[in-house]
Amino acid sequence: MLKPILTLANAALLVLFPLAWFVPLMRAGLLPLFGLSEISVISGLQALWDADVALALFVTFFAIFAPYLKTIGLALIHFGLLSPRTLPALTWLGKLAMADVFLIALYIVVVRGIGYATVEVAWGLWFFTGCILASLLLSILSARSVR
Repeated sequence: MLKPILTLANAALLVLFPLAWFVPLMRAGLLPLFGLSEISVISGLQALWDADVALALFVTFFAIFAPYLKTIGLALIHFGLLSPRTLPALTWLGKLAMADVFLIALYIVVVRGIGYATVEVAWGLWFFTGCILASLLLSILSARSVR
């Protein structure tokens, strides 16, 4: 009974994650005199690739590859194409993805503390966080349904 719901929810995440990468996570600007520009996962990664390649690889893995690989893995389990024994590794990938949301929140706190910049949290941060939390919940429920 629970398996079709888990399969459908996981399939929805296969669409929602890529959307979450492009929606605005925050609006930032220097000093109150300048306008605010919207920052998404993708635009942030683009800027990061120009500034620091090593950090960009690290964040790209946490923001894009870890959550999406986990979601694909869960879909394969739900369709019987991957062994349920891989669930602990997939859950671990989901926890790594949550580290990315922590990094974004930390950046917001640091920038606000400086006082030279204006940062506003946008709805995309909640959307992206919701996708990651939903993915974690799906992995926990998937593990329970397999047992």
